Amino acid sequence: MTPWLDGASPAVGALGADAARQLGEFVTALRAVSTAGGPVKDGTSRGVPLARLDDGVRAAITESGTRIDSRAATKMWDQALAARPATENYWIHGDLLPGNLLARGGSMTAVIDWGGVGVGDPAADLIPAWTQFAGEERAAFRAVAADGLTDSSDAWARGRGWVLVQAVIGLPYYWDRWPEFARACQDRVAAVLAD
Repeated sequence: MTPWLDGASPAVGALGADAARQLGEFVTALRAVSTAGGPVKDGTSRGVPLARLDDGVRAAITESGTRIDSRAATKMWDQALAARPATENYWIHGDLLPGNLLARGGSMTAVIDWGGVGVGDPAADLIPAWTQFAGEERAAFRAVAADGLTDSSDAWARGRGWVLVQAVIGLPYYWDRWPEFARACQDRVAAVLAD
């Protein structure tokens, strides 16, 4: 029997700096678990080297047309690819999108949907910096979740790349199928381009 987890998925931008730090602590704690025997991320799943997704991302940027700033998105993608690859793999949740976070009263209560868990590039778990937080909250999350990594600047650049992967590939696919999600993808691209 699965227990009931208290809380609700927070609206984007609804959580403050305390919740951002809590999520950062969660990500950091997950990285502290031994990876011995853990399943290494493969294929094109979140946590693999970004270069594996290059062709798909470039095609999706082109297919997105004027729905995003394609030129700026391509430049940001190039910067993510130019960042040093992860020097060490860690446990990652792999799907820290807003619908998989639970909060109550401005505090994180749970992280759900563990279907993407595995061992891979820790930058994949930096996605909430742009999909959930902005400004002070983003800085609070970064201070805990990214700045402890030995390659924090490169990881941050790769984290932006992971947001682009999810957003630009989702945008053309969901444009007519799920317009609300497609708009969220546009917002996510705008967020990484503005930061």
